[in-house]
Formats: sequence, structure tokens, C-alpha cells
Amino acid sequence: MDHPSKLSADALRWQFDDTQLNFSTTAEVDPAEGIVGQPIAIEAMRFGIECDAPGQNIYVRGLTGTGRMTLVRSVLNELKPKPRRRLDRCYVHNFTQPDRPRLLTLPAGHGPRLRRMMREKGEFIDTRLGEVLESPASMAARQAIQEDTQRKVSEITGPLEAELKADGLALVPMQTGPVSRAVIFPMRDGEPVPPEQLRKLVNEGQVSEEEAEALLKKISEHSKRLEKVTLDVGKTFQAGKDSLQAYVEKEIGQVLERLFEPVRETFPQDAVRTFLDEVVADITENRMPGNASENLPDATDIYGVNVICSHGDCDREGPIITENNPTVTNLLGGVEPDFVAGGQVVANYKGVRAGALVRADGGFLVLDANDVLTEPGAWRLLMRALRTRSVEIVPAELGWPLTSQSLKPEPIDVEVRVILLGNGHLYYQLDQYDQDFSDLFKVLADFDDQIERSPQGVQQYAGVVAYICEMEGLPHFSAAGVAALAEHGARIAARHDKITARFGRVADITREAAFIARKAGQETVGREHVEETIRRTRYRGSLPSKRFQEMISDRTLRIETDGAVAGQINGLAVIHAGPLSYGFPARITATVGPGRAGVIDIEGAAALSGSIHTKGFHILGGLLRYILRADHPLAFSASIAFEQSYGGIDGDSASGAEFCCLVSALTGAPINQGLAMTGAIDQRGHLQAIGGVNEKVDGFFDACVSQGLTGEQGVIIPRANAGDLMLRQDVVDAVADGRFHVYAVEFIGEALEVLTGVPAGDPESGEPYPADTLYGRARQRSAEFSGMSIARKS
Repeated sequence: MDHPSKLSADALRWQFDDTQLNFSTTAEVDPAEGIVGQPIAIEAMRFGIECDAPGQNIYVRGLTGTGRMTLVRSVLNELKPKPRRRLDRCYVHNFTQPDRPRLLTLPAGHGPRLRRMMREKGEFIDTRLGEVLESPASMAARQAIQEDTQRKVSEITGPLEAELKADGLALVPMQTGPVSRAVIFPMRDGEPVPPEQLRKLVNEGQVSEEEAEALLKKISEHSKRLEKVTLDVGKTFQAGKDSLQAYVEKEIGQVLERLFEPVRETFPQDAVRTFLDEVVADITENRMPGNASENLPDATDIYGVNVICSHGDCDREGPIITENNPTVTNLLGGVEPDFVAGGQVVANYKGVRAGALVRADGGFLVLDANDVLTEPGAWRLLMRALRTRSVEIVPAELGWPLTSQSLKPEPIDVEVRVILLGNGHLYYQLDQYDQDFSDLFKVLADFDDQIERSPQGVQQYAGVVAYICEMEGLPHFSAAGVAALAEHGARIAARHDKITARFGRVADITREAAFIARKAGQETVGREHVEETIRRTRYRGSLPSKRFQEMISDRTLRIETDGAVAGQINGLAVIHAGPLSYGFPARITATVGPGRAGVIDIEGAAALSGSIHTKGFHILGGLLRYILRADHPLAFSASIAFEQSYGGIDGDSASGAEFCCLVSALTGAPINQGLAMTGAIDQRGHLQAIGGVNEKVDGFFDACVSQGLTGEQGVIIPRANAGDLMLRQDVVDAVADGRFHVYAVEFIGEALEVLTGVPAGDPESGEPYPADTLYGRARQRSAEFSGMSIARKS
């Protein structure tokens, strides 16, 4: 006789009637170019994009493949948000602090214009500045200054030279190193004679002793006056030089004023004016014609403009930057070194490069949260930039010499809206551990990874498929092919009345099914092609499952699928292989004896149990106390173990099977080994929903097939999971033929009755359990253990 909890084959898999669709092929369907089935996320995105309040950065939360990036692009493309501001950013040399390049902020599109104008000015300075002094007027003016200086010198030295001539002396210029000075020499036969040679002339009898002494005396007398004349001459020459320099500076200054006047008029910003003043001062000090310093860089280099960001092309829409490699340098910018002759590495304003934050200024920056968090330092610096609304460009990360690392460009203020893509786990982690996150990311665009399992939902699938086929030139799908895709979407969702909205996975199946159909020479993709794709996908990732089934077949893993054993049950677990999941049985055993240790979790004692499994085990103990309703302390020891399990386990989906195994060991009632069980329990005996129900049922079916189907095998699941079932077609067929069974139960007592064939008893009635029920036998056995314990004490 069938148990009332046994499910029919029709309840094990949802099949969509494709006649409910209003098309024959997706060629007749309007392609779904935007996002499908995400009204809440779309509304949040609209608010985050249009709201100008501070901290309205957006976190787009959802699983990969749900269309997060598609949504972002779709909403931005639809709204075409205007830029909050449009500015060009440039760096120039800072003459007062060379290691701190000066930032110039200009209206959009003006940066390249300033760069072009300064390049022209630099070329003029390099090649034509000297021509200013070669004009006839300039040369005549400078000649007049020089002649005037020489006249004044002559007026100073003329009287002294006349007196010296009268005394037979003369002024003779002498060069001593770099210094030129005038000295007094005696004249002999019209030629000056050094004073030290007078003694020689005396010895040769050409000059008398008295005449020589008179000459030396006169030299001494005139030398004091010569000192004053020399000082006056030096002052006169210096004054003349200063006058000449002043004239040249005035002449060049007027030229520079006219040269940079168009720049000043075009760019009235204070920072530009300061820069131009420094340029003029540097030219005057270091680049005056005829007096230029040596080893100077070209004027086009030192006076150039490095435009790191120009928004000239964003006249109507704000910039939208997607950074797929969010390193610190790519986010904030960097300083690239410059290699000069000899391989020397230098750094200057020309090497400054803008990062994504600067390029997105006034617009939007789209980032993947996981990518940012895995780049060293990137998250911390991103949050600092958003908090301070300022970007400090950092040196490159490649270990350049200190010359590039010591350069620190002036910071840039930014107004950027960040759109961060991530999953729910990352969102909760950031919200918990980053104190600034909730203040800076106030908008949450939550993606649902499921849509309604309805004709409208399947129609949405058709729109997505039509779009993929149109964009990629694939053969279109029949209505039956779309229905098969939706059915697979229901298995992925594994939720009652839902199908998956992870269209990335649906798109992969779409492409492969189209490939199979085209290879078979079909013009339309049908149900058979989709089902073949699913079968091939499962086969390509089936190696872990295959190895497990082989170990069951050759008895390496001891799994019983026939007979009855007390204190032993088949639990179910799930393993993951990429996007695919596979269920497999796990043998659970329990032993009971007199003692006071209570129920021992061997996995927990071996430190192999996760926190959720440990919680489930403690709930098991609470349920046992509730079921036994003992009027005496429980006086037995029991141990429960997952046999041949040597890795960590977690989750509470086996707590129901563990409880049934313990009751079986306590009462001695054997459990049908052809059955497996999954489900979590509460302390009142309800069997609660678990995950991976389809994979678990399929996995135990495969284990039974490998050892031979008997017609008595099956799986017990929580009734809450019955609507989630989307079993493989071969499992459904086996259930339809009576070769396999699926039971959906609500209370643990129902599961015990299916497993043992013995009534469990009703803990809710308040009446004593009948002696022939499992709970009655368990209570009696517990009392016996208690009596043994009392007897030992006495």
C-alpha cells in the first residue's frame, strides 16, 4: 500500500506547455535588449543616477550572470545623464617646488588648446628669442649704452693719464686670471717698462740711480689716486652693464608680454597666471640671449602642458568609465618615469597619468567589487578618494627608482559616482567591516536571481533568446526549445514557481544548443537540441560524480541500497563542480549504550564539523528530549558519525537523518537501506526545507542504479521542498514505472514510519505513547538505561 507522503511522477518535474506561447519561433519575438525582470533594481539604479545628494554611490547586488552590467549600461544609455561638471585636468612644471607638479583645472576642451599654445611659445623661445636683439634699433640702442659707458670711463681716467704722461708714466692694463686691472709703468723710449726692470736698466747704465728713484716715487704717489680711479671705473662699467642688462630685459620683457598675452587672455585662471609668471621669471633668469645657462632643457619641455584628462567629447553626456583592472595606478593614476641619455631615470610633470577616478570626474565609474578588493591597497584608496572627494596620484607600482617615487603631483578634487558590482556576501562583509561603506554607498540596486514561473516569465526567456540569436547570428529557437530552456531555468532556480534570472547561464546553453542544431543541419533549435546540450554539459562535468559511483560499485565506499539495518541510514550531500552540482549518499551510523555522556557528535569531536552542523546537532538533542518526555534524567550515551568521511562537513540538512538513525539505534528498529533522507529538523519535530534537493534525489537514484534498482528504493524530502522538484527525466520515468519513489513529509515521525514501517507515535497528543510505537519503545529503552544507572550507583 502506498504511503500518503509518496509523490506521483507528475509532481517531480514542471513541464511547460509551449502552446501557451504566442509564437512559432523566436524570429517572431521582439528581442529583449535591456534587462529582464528586475523592476526593483532598475528603480534603484534610476534613483542613484539622478539623485545629486552626497554618498549616492550605487552597489549593484546580485549573482554573476543575472545581467548586472547589462542593467547598468541599459539604464545609463536610457537616461543619458548630463555631466555634473566638465573639466580638463593638466599638469605643468612647478618652478618653486619641482617635485610637486602644478595642477591646472580648465573648462572642458581647453586643455589641448593650452598645450598647443604653450608648445608654440616654447618653440619661439628655443629658436627665435635671440632674434629680438638683432634688430637695427636694438643693436643701435645697445651700442649707444656701450659708447656712453666708454665715454664716462674716459672722463674718469683722462686727467690721471695726462698727469702720468707729464711725469713720464703711463697706465697699462694687466690681466691677472679673470681679473683685468690698470697699473702704472715708467715710459722709456716711448714704451712702458715694468717697474721691476728699472734696476736692470740702472745696472746697465741706461738709467741713473736718481732718475729711477724719482720714477718709483712718482709711481707710488700716483698709485693712491689710481686706486680711486680704478674703483670709479669699475662702478662705471658695472653701471653700464646694468643699463645694458636692463635694456635687454626690458626689450625681452616686452616681447614676452606680447608673446604670452594671448595665453593670459584665453586662460584667466589664477593657476595659469601663476604658471605663466613663473615661466617669464625662468626665461629672464636662465634664458636671456647671450647669457643663457648651460645644459638647459628645451623650452618646449620645461614650459609644456601635460593634459591628463580632457572632456571635450562629453558635451551632452557625462563620462562613463568601466575599469576592468582596478589596480591602484589604474584607479588613481600614476607617474611614469622618463628615460634620458645614459639610461638615467627621471620623473617630471610629463609622466603624470590620470586614473579612472579622474577620467570619470563629473560622470560614472563602474567597478567590480571583487576585483577592487583583490588588488592590494585599491579598496582603501578608493574609499579615501570618495570620502575626501580628492585624488592623490601615486607613483607606479613597478618599483621604479626613487626619482619617480618622490614626485607628488598636486591632488585633484573629483565629483564621481561609483557603481560597484558585487554579490550579497561581499555587500554584507563591506557593510560590517568598513565603517565608511554605508555612508558612501547609500543606494542598493538589488538583483533578483529568479523570476516568476509563468507564461509571462517564459515569454521573457524568449525575448532574451531572440536578442542573442539576432546579435550573434544564431538560428532561432522554436517555442518548444524556449520551453525546454525555461524548464532548465526552473531546475537552476530550485524554487517553487520560480525560474532563474541568471541569463548568463541561459545564454551559454542557448549558444551550444544553436551549435548542435546547426551542426545537425537544422534551421531551428528545438527541445531536443536544448536537452542534448544539458546532457552534454552535465557529462563534461560529471567526473567527480562518476568516480564516486565507481567507488560505490566496487565497495570502496560502503553504501547500502538494499536490506534493513538498525542504527544506519543514508544521508545525502552535495558536491560542486563549477556551475554544476551533484548529490551523493553518505552513510550515517549511531550506537547507543548505558552511560551519561549524552549524544556525541563524532564529527564535532574530530573538529570536522562546521558551525551550522553543530547547531543542527544541538537541535537534535533538544528534539530528543521533547520526544522522549522523560520524567527522569537521560542516562545513556550515544554516538553518531558520518562513515568514511574524512573532510569537513557543514550544514544542517542531515539532522533529520541523524535523528532517525539515533531513534533506530535506541529502539532496535531496522531502517530500510533502500531509502535515503534529507531535511533539517527543529526542536518540535518539523522537517524543514533544505538546498540542493534535486541534486540529492538524482544522486541517490544514480547510486541505486549502480547497485541495481529493486522497486523499493527512494528518497525522503521535506514537504516544503516538494514544489522545488525538477528531477532528471530518467528519475521521473523510474518513479512513473514504480522503480523508484520520492516521499515528501512534514514531521520527523512520518519519516520514521516510512524508514522503519513502524508507527512513530504522536508527541502532540499529550497521551502516553503506545508500547508498539517507536517513541514508546524509545521512551521505554531510555527508562531501562536510567534504571541501570541508578542500580550502579546503589
